[in-house]
Amino acid sequence: MLQRTNISSGAPAGSPTICVTGLRGFPHVMGGIESHCEELLPRIKALWPGHRSVVLGRAPYLPEPVGEHRGVEIVGIPCPRSQHFEAIVSTFLAVLSARKRGAGLIHIHAIGPGLLAPVARLLGLKVVVTHHGTDYHRAKWGPLARGALRAGEWLALSFADRVIAVSPSLAAQLRQSFPERAQRIAYIPNGTSDLPGDADPALIFERLGIADGDFLLAVARLVPEKGLHDLIDAYERSDRTAKLVIAGSADHASEYARDLLARASDRVIFAGVQSRATLKCLYEHCALFVMPSYHEGLPIAALEAASCGARILLSDIPANLDIALDAVNYFPVGDVAELTARLNADCTDFQVDRDTVRARFSWDRAAAETLEVYRTALAPRRRVPRPTATPGTARG
Repeated sequence: MLQRTNISSGAPAGSPTICVTGLRGFPHVMGGIESHCEELLPRIKALWPGHRSVVLGRAPYLPEPVGEHRGVEIVGIPCPRSQHFEAIVSTFLAVLSARKRGAGLIHIHAIGPGLLAPVARLLGLKVVVTHHGTDYHRAKWGPLARGALRAGEWLALSFADRVIAVSPSLAAQLRQSFPERAQRIAYIPNGTSDLPGDADPALIFERLGIADGDFLLAVARLVPEKGLHDLIDAYERSDRTAKLVIAGSADHASEYARDLLARASDRVIFAGVQSRATLKCLYEHCALFVMPSYHEGLPIAALEAASCGARILLSDIPANLDIALDAVNYFPVGDVAELTARLNADCTDFQVDRDTVRARFSWDRAAAETLEVYRTALAPRRRVPRPTATPGTARG
């Protein structure tokens, strides 16, 4: 039975369970959605300590089947480690698990897992879906997968009680495409904050073979839509003597990732997945952070780099433009010649105002706004009383 929330006072009545799925899990799991949830959910728990927060992640990515992180329970749902099937299988099982746990609400992340929104509603759960980006535009997907992702978007928008979009351009696009659902769509951006930990820079520089302030940095998964092939092409054509460090790995083995890793050299360094403390150090000491992506939601890596004071150069896709940096901080996506010219420029040209970025993108504010979405979704629907007949009124 759905537990009720006191909307007027903001205090929960009882201790409702909110389950979260669509992500692999956290902490120490690579991915934008994973970082999003790792920052957001503990903050919501702190704002609303009376509720039970349970992440139903994917067991192959978690060190333990059951864990806890900053008040949030982490449970691994068995699923195949497969590019095409793990999301749908794990989300289906997570929806069943949420129902079994007596959850009042399930929060589904991404439009692929959004395919299960109608199943969750059928089982009596309230549903919130966070739309992290139009994944059907990603180069790695074939026609069938793209069709499934478009279907997931449609089902999420049609059946979720509330939908959250992480960028203003995405929220505007969804309201235009789904005008009848426009009032149920909220824009809540990703945030940025001080990254945890204080890694020793000297040890990191020695391990990676780089020098302080004398390396370019990219942080991304090794997939085509991140545009790392363009970055390496531009870097190799440029006059840069600083090394290029690429932090991140591939979710699954692919020909693209193998081809990319084959381009490693003493100047192009693939650092693999790094801890957030190490990333903080790399952001703070790089000569330039570069994101040449063809597709993003609202890029957390770019927000973190800006928050750490890095100089920044981004492709001019809508999600990157939503960060609202100066025009000099953007280059035309896919234009290797222009990217080469920018890499040859003085890196000080790409400095950003970290305080402005921090003021615009706050995880604390995102947590408060997401909590309000939860409360709205959990609130019992008000029934409109039927009109009563007055004396002398004919009744049909």
